[in-house]
Amino acid sequence: MGLFDFIKDAGAKVLDAVANPAKAPEQIKEHIEKEIGVKDVDVQWVDGTVKITGDAATQADKERLILAAGNIKGVEKIEDNVTVKEPGSESRMYTVKSGDTLGKIAKQFYGNANEYEKIFEANKPQLKHPDKIYPGQVLRIP
Repeated sequence: MGLFDFIKDAGAKVLDAVANPAKAPEQIKEHIEKEIGVKDVDVQWVDGTVKITGDAATQADKERLILAAGNIKGVEKIEDNVTVKEPGSESRMYTVKSGDTLGKIAKQFYGNANEYEKIFEANKPQLKHPDKIYPGQVLRIP
C-alpha cells in the first residue's frame, strides 16, 4: 500500500476527465483491463489522484497495474490499496528523463547497457517497442 507520484502532463491520452470527470474511473479501469488484463480492481478518481483497490496475482502484476494507471495523461498520484496473492520483491521505479534510452537506464541500474531487454520485458505491455519511451514515463526496474 502506498502513494506513487507521476507527471500529470505525460502519458497516454485516455481520459476525458476535464470534460467529463464522472467517466474518469471507468476510462482508467478500461485502460488497465486492456493493457494489463487485471479485472478485480475498483478505481476512484479525485482531481488527478487515482485510488485503486483490489487484488493482483503477483507483485509484478500489481506494479504493472499501478504503472498502467499512473502513465495516463492527467494522473498525478496513485493511491495503491491493491493486495497481492503471491507476494514478491518490489521493483524500483524510474521516471524517464529527456535523452534516456532503455540501454542508458540499464547501464545505470545493472552496469551493462545490453541488459535493456530486462527492463523492456518488465514493462510489457506498456512498452510496445524498446525505442518508444518518453520523458515523464515511469518504468519498473526489476
